[in-house]
This record gives sequence, structure tokens and C-alpha cells, in this order.
Amino acid sequence: MEFRIARGEFAEAVAWAARALPGRTPVPVLGGLLLTAQAGRLTVSGSDFETAARAGADAEVTAAGRVLVLGRRLLDICRVLPEGPVSCALEGTRFTVEADGTRFGMSTLPREEYPASPKAPAGYGAVDAAAFATAVGQVAVAAGRDDTLPVLTGIQLRLEGDEMTLSASDRYRYAVRRLEWKPQGGQGGAVEVLLPARRLLETARSLARCGTLRLGLDPAAGAGGGVAGFEGAGRRVVLRRLEGRLPGYGSLFELTGAAVAEAESGALTEAVRRVAVVAEANSPVRLEFAGDRVLVRAGFGEDVAQQRVPAALRGAGEVTVAFNGAYLLDALASYEQGRLRMEILGAGQRVLLTDGASDPAHQHLLMSVKQLV
Repeated sequence: MEFRIARGEFAEAVAWAARALPGRTPVPVLGGLLLTAQAGRLTVSGSDFETAARAGADAEVTAAGRVLVLGRRLLDICRVLPEGPVSCALEGTRFTVEADGTRFGMSTLPREEYPASPKAPAGYGAVDAAAFATAVGQVAVAAGRDDTLPVLTGIQLRLEGDEMTLSASDRYRYAVRRLEWKPQGGQGGAVEVLLPARRLLETARSLARCGTLRLGLDPAAGAGGGVAGFEGAGRRVVLRRLEGRLPGYGSLFELTGAAVAEAESGALTEAVRRVAVVAEANSPVRLEFAGDRVLVRAGFGEDVAQQRVPAALRGAGEVTVAFNGAYLLDALASYEQGRLRMEILGAGQRVLLTDGASDPAHQHLLMSVKQLV
């Protein structure tokens, strides 16, 4: 095996594939990156059973072949390589990396012990990469972090017609975002896929600039079966699907008789961010709506902060509601600048945030805190 490649392209391909490497593993081969050189192309692959990442780059291949090397060691080497072309070769059981007089030698790992990466599913459709990354970021804040409840750590994708719906919930909040996408070929009814939120967020952000993001999926796989693939700009990630599905949110988002408040998203977000600095870990941030203002308050005793923000309230004379500060800030920050609408049932009850449109594409449900003092 022997090839020559531009330093930047080599470093980018290695960094991309290294995203799938496990943090710690007792099995050395699982920390490896598989390099495949053939016909003017270098492919770098990494996997940790739940995720598989692959990146390709043009290369001048003198001798085709494959080699498995320690991924993080190769990543460190790529970071310090001098500028210019990089020459790599497999010499027996030693892999060498050389650039501008600097030469590194690496021992290789037994390739026959490396587990096969999950096969990427067939293409199912495409979506604007930037819009998808934004949508994933808006719902990921509501996903759970408790690995003992794996279903709640995922983001659910529902594909029906030309609409994609993303949703996530940790039982205390529920975020939903709809966006357009382009299905491929004649497809049947709705398909739902539950994917790890953290991995999906990393994937979406890293592919946000690729223009069009292609989604691969096997619709015949049952809940929790198979994988989902995301590919764009010569890079691909395959994520293993989680078992189960999120609970429905239809009735939760129906807040009959709720008071309706509206405020400018950016101003309210900054006010909450400011006053929350005096709030203890479990103390709430209060929103007191009255007249044409909302008073944002946090803290107890002498350690308090408050700020008034313009707001409009309909359906009630005054309304006071309180939230976990971190949850409220996550929800507010997920909205872009513009008018924010809040439907409020009352203290200790549900509050629905939307972008103010008659048919909102982004909805975020929060449970308010019962105790306001």
C-alpha cells in the first residue's frame, strides 16, 4: 500500500472518520481507523458499533491496499504535519507518514479482527443540509441525558410525504420541528426513525455546509431495527437506530383556555440569561405578565435580579409562571429572532412556545414550576 495526498485533505478525512471512535475501549482494534487506497482514491473509516463514519479524498495511489492503525494517534500526527503533500506507505507491519522531511512510523493493528461496519442503507430522500442542522439543534435541547431511559435520549424523525418532523422529549419538555424534504421514488405511508440525539446533532452540524444531505433508510426495518445513513460532500455517517418510539404529543399541545403572551424572542432570551446568573441550581426563573410588560425575575432574599421586557398578554389580566432556568433558556434560545408566542395554562401546568405563525413549524412545550415563591 502506498499513496500520496494533500495534507489538508488527508487531515480532514482522518478527522471526519475519527468522530466515530469510542472514547475508551478495552479492545484496541475498536480504536482503529481503516485506510483503503485504490484507483486514485483514499477512504478513511471509523466505527464504534453505534456509529460508522467514512470520508474519501482524491489521492495518487501507487499501490492499492488497506491498513488499520490507531485512530487517535493518526489524528494527532495529522494535526502536526507540515504543509505540503503527504506520502504514506505500508512497510510490512509498519505504516509510515511523511511530509516535508518529517517522518512518522506507526505500528498496525490486526485488520482481520476489525468488525465490519454497518452497511449504509439505500437512499430514501434528501433535505437541505443547513435547514436540517438548524432543526436538529432546535429539538435536541429537549432530548434526555439519562442513558437508563434510552428512548428519551433520541430524536424521532417522522417522514411522511414531503414533510419531515423531528421531535424529542425528556418528560419535562417536548420539542417538535417540521421542515420540507424530498422523498426519493414512490414511497408508502409514514415512516418513523428514532436516532441518538447527541450523535445526530454532531452529524447534522458537521454536514451543515454540504448543500444537499442524502438520507438512507430501510423502511421495512421495525422500530429499533437497522440503521440510518446521512451522506453529503463525500462524507457519510451511519447511525444505529434506537429501539422504541417517543410518546405522542398531539393532546399535550392542545392548551384549551390558555392565556396568550407575545414578546420579542431575542429580548426575552437576553433578559432570562441576565437574571438567571443569581438563580441557584434548582431555583426558578419567574415571568410576570401584566399590561404591556413582562417582569423577568430570579433569586431569593437579597440575591435577586429582574428586568422588564415589552410583551402583550391576551386572555387574562395578569399571569405569573415560573420555570427551571436552564430549561427555559434552552427553549428560548432555540428560536430565531422574531415574535415569540406563549400559551400559558397557569403555574405548574403546561406552557407552549411557538414562533407565532398560524401553523408553526417549531413548537416547544415546557412544564412550569408549581412553587412561585
